[in-house]
Amino acid sequence: MPRFDPLALGVMGHAIAMVAEEMGAVLVRSALSPNIRERRDASCALFDAGGRMVAQAAHIPVHLGAMPAAVRAAMGRRPGPGDVLLLNHPSHGGSHLPDLTMVEAIADESGTSVIGYAAVRAHHADVGGMSPGSMPFGARELVQEGLVLPPVFLERGGRPVDDVWAIVLANVRTPDERRGDLAAQRAACRAGAEGWRALRQRTGVETLDAAGAALLDYAERRARERLRPLEGARGAAEDFLEGDGVTDADIRIAVSAAVRDGTLHLDFGGTAPRVAGNVNCPRAVVQAAAVFVLRMLLDDDVPTNDGLARAVSLSIPPGSAIDARDGAAVAAGNVEMSQRLTDAIVRALDAAGLPVPAQGQGTMNNVVFGGAGWTFYETLGGGQGASARGPGPSGVHVGMSNTRITPIESLERAYPLEVVHYGIRAGSGGAGRHRGGDGVVRSYRALDSCTVTLLTERRRHAPRGAAGGGDGARGRNLLNGVEVPAKCRLELQAGDVVTIETPGGGGWGG
Repeated sequence: MPRFDPLALGVMGHAIAMVAEEMGAVLVRSALSPNIRERRDASCALFDAGGRMVAQAAHIPVHLGAMPAAVRAAMGRRPGPGDVLLLNHPSHGGSHLPDLTMVEAIADESGTSVIGYAAVRAHHADVGGMSPGSMPFGARELVQEGLVLPPVFLERGGRPVDDVWAIVLANVRTPDERRGDLAAQRAACRAGAEGWRALRQRTGVETLDAAGAALLDYAERRARERLRPLEGARGAAEDFLEGDGVTDADIRIAVSAAVRDGTLHLDFGGTAPRVAGNVNCPRAVVQAAAVFVLRMLLDDDVPTNDGLARAVSLSIPPGSAIDARDGAAVAAGNVEMSQRLTDAIVRALDAAGLPVPAQGQGTMNNVVFGGAGWTFYETLGGGQGASARGPGPSGVHVGMSNTRITPIESLERAYPLEVVHYGIRAGSGGAGRHRGGDGVVRSYRALDSCTVTLLTERRRHAPRGAAGGGDGARGRNLLNGVEVPAKCRLELQAGDVVTIETPGGGGWGG
């Protein structure tokens, strides 16, 4: 088995990561929807033949931390070389239904063996269900949220499975856009497969396999080395979601954190049971949040792969709101519960004495418009929490999101909407020795009758400051200047203006 010195392993790590980055470049250059093409609400990763994630592009944390479970589910269908599967089911590694994950079983040069997997998860602007955009307000069942796909074959033996394509496209409001975005995902998977084969030919089979295993071991080793000086640290915290879309009652998230034997142990005992609305999330999202927070503690040169997950241990109460199963609604769990999980874990680490920042905005500020023959979805940035190192940045996506804003020109060209204001929400960051970042204000005017669904948080509980710093400002949602609930669906007429004021980040230091 080849052995690698640090320089050689670094070169191999960058070579593998660049294949994943190339997948992302192909995806965004060929996608049709602004959500993928402009906002880059998608993620790409490479897996070895055993289903271990060896490299990812620098995309969406909530996608990438959960994708290993999706690839394992796809492998359970025993795909042959070159077969392609599609899935979004939360019980099979999915996060929420708009996130369609495509997995290609990479064939070797002879086409006889599977040598790895290329995976692309992308948020589609509509996958059916009770509400345009498939992020419904008030959903109580998974089937209300859109088309549910366990791992199904899109291609077998290099040939499309036409019946599956027909079913998918018949169950969405915008089939042409969905066809184009799925084709972009297919192109990205193909780029990953070709890049993996080319790298394998250049380095040799044994060298590439050994490099993948060594990179996993290296990431695990670096994570445990970071945790060992913190041996014995313990802390606990709680935080709350502001209702589930059915009721406004707070939903408790509890976590106890402990560092033992070089492992970060997270126990979520005391978290609320499954709720009626759609803020529940599957275990894969909890795993993603835990790995993300661990990654925050590490240096930038540590690769993000499955090795990090080895240094995390989770205890998740069965039947809780973070153990979605049996058809539980989850559309807002992926976007909002994931954020609150991150916030709660960070607060527990803060209580344990670890150097973590103040809370960021803690929401993705989901905005979904829909009308006759069109749907539009985006999330909005806000303030990041300040830290001992300096102030928090303003107007950025924080926590489990890493998307961009939709350019105004692209939005207005594609949809009957007008952005009448977009700017920084000055003064919304928390006070302190280092100020929290400011949120943003974005106002949309409807040019035709349509609906808008808002799934937002931190409208009641402000982002918390740290080390004596002040809290960030809470967010607000308004229709024609009148405040509306954090989670709601509104019927708009031409001329109506919806305004979102996003939260600021917490300050650090008194």
